[in-house]
Amino acid sequence: MEERDFDVIVVGSGCAGAIAAYVAAKKGKSVLVVERGEYAGAKNMTGGRIYAHSLKAVFDKYGEGEIEWDEIPFERKVTHERIAMMDATSNMTIDFTSEQLGEMGKDSYTVLRGPFDQWLAEQAENAGCEYICGIAVEELLKDESGAVIGIKAGEDEITAHVVIIAEGVNSLLAERCLGAPRPKRNEMAVGIKEVFELSPEQIEDRFLCPEGEGAAMLFVGDATHGEVGGGFLYTNKDSISLGLVATIENMSKANTTIYQCLDDFKKHPAVAPIIRGAEMVEHSGHMVSEGGYNMIPKYTYDGALIAGDAAMLCMNLGYMVRGMDLAVASGQFAAEAACDAIDAEDVSEAGLASYKQKMDNSFVIKDLATFSKWPSTMEHWGRMFTDYPKMVSEIFNAMFVVDGEPALPLKKRMMPIVKQRGLFKLASEVRGALKAL
Repeated sequence: MEERDFDVIVVGSGCAGAIAAYVAAKKGKSVLVVERGEYAGAKNMTGGRIYAHSLKAVFDKYGEGEIEWDEIPFERKVTHERIAMMDATSNMTIDFTSEQLGEMGKDSYTVLRGPFDQWLAEQAENAGCEYICGIAVEELLKDESGAVIGIKAGEDEITAHVVIIAEGVNSLLAERCLGAPRPKRNEMAVGIKEVFELSPEQIEDRFLCPEGEGAAMLFVGDATHGEVGGGFLYTNKDSISLGLVATIENMSKANTTIYQCLDDFKKHPAVAPIIRGAEMVEHSGHMVSEGGYNMIPKYTYDGALIAGDAAMLCMNLGYMVRGMDLAVASGQFAAEAACDAIDAEDVSEAGLASYKQKMDNSFVIKDLATFSKWPSTMEHWGRMFTDYPKMVSEIFNAMFVVDGEPALPLKKRMMPIVKQRGLFKLASEVRGALKAL
């Protein structure tokens, strides 16, 4: 093949980009990573949580015993799952813990993307990758046939046999240079997060967690003032990540803002005690893809592959949010496909087709396809964010409030509350949701 500056150029050093660079370097390729932030992780924001199976698969295959699991900068292993439904003054929380949540291969961890992404970048550099930080890639270089042959960053034009685009959810390169469609407003959400310092002992006491372990918590209802979206809370070693995600389409029409929602959320009686006495040390915002399987763009081109958030690989199921494990796996598959294509001296779209094959045969696309109907179901299920939390509040008040009046049998207290919403309508909505999940 024609001589190029590098075998592989990776744009972006998040989970997908850093892993793609690491794997390509481990397979003996010359790799350049271009990161627009001043350092890896500087531009990233997440709740955040990583399901560790895909990371373990990469390091088991390519780590060659160099990486100890204990050295990865995880915050806390998640052993408590909490789901909360709240209206303006009440909250109902399910708290689940299990030994299986902490088993190797089934484990998940909270992370802070600054230190976590820097560590991933360090592994890529140790594997032989070159890094350029603080420069944005402005466009993709193409040959006469339209195949991607490199990048333009600042005044520099740098060539490569394959370019892997992993620049995040707002992928301007994919849109401007490869023709990827701009996501629709109802497929995108705005995420906002604050980090509050708390001592490890306070975190463990407030979440009833063993030493070193932590909790993940998702909220629905008044967290976003009844708009489609929800709240999240993750415990770190000595801080708590607290925030909201709401769809851009709904927020643009609402008579509230995401900032006002967060301010009220922090004052809610279910949240305020958790952050009582804590100092807010970080505030950030980010866009999040919410459309799931149906918004995944084409991600294989002549000389280029798209991975991670740039390929819209995110899954919000209401009770669980996944993105980083999908990004890690896509980064691995993209690097493997790129290296195989370079070895075969065919980096055309056909030569890189093994990337799509690997993705289609993996949990990444299979999981997204399984839950492909859920984003639309959630978008059109307005009562889940408004009337359902109110109904739950009324039901539990009817169960627990004692006021000195003669008590009716429990069924007679419950049924009027449920019938008020329409028994058959409730059943139909729940049945539809279960089908989508």
